[in-house]
Amino acid sequence: MTLRLRALNILARREHSRAELARKLAPHAEAAAVEALLDQLEQENLLSNSRYVDMLAHARAGKHGSLRLKAELREKGVAEIDMSEALQTAREQDLASARAVWQKKYGALPSQVANSPAERAHQSRFLASRGFPAEVIRSVIGGVDDE
Repeated sequence: MTLRLRALNILARREHSRAELARKLAPHAEAAAVEALLDQLEQENLLSNSRYVDMLAHARAGKHGSLRLKAELREKGVAEIDMSEALQTAREQDLASARAVWQKKYGALPSQVANSPAERAHQSRFLASRGFPAEVIRSVIGGVDDE
């Protein structure tokens, strides 16, 4: 199987970042050949970091916060400039997403469930693990932490 065919098979399944695709192709060819192929795929618009960012942001929308999205994009080797617009949109949706995630998990209004400091801390950790910023978590859970 040629390197180009291998790359196209990988890209046919889902979008990949340039760095992610380079890691997957590295065992099959020399670094120079991989870089040349990646440049060619970008020129043909078959490989696009911006399309990858949009795909990942859409997949994580409503389930995870902007901090988690940023961490995942960095992990996949996406440059800050490519992710800035998607992160701005995610930040704007953080409060609504956090409320929806919280509601699905706990099912009642925050003031009815989070009445002890230990319970508020538990819920804060849950939302933080989903990648929501601290100010959004405080807003959802009810503000004051008694720690």
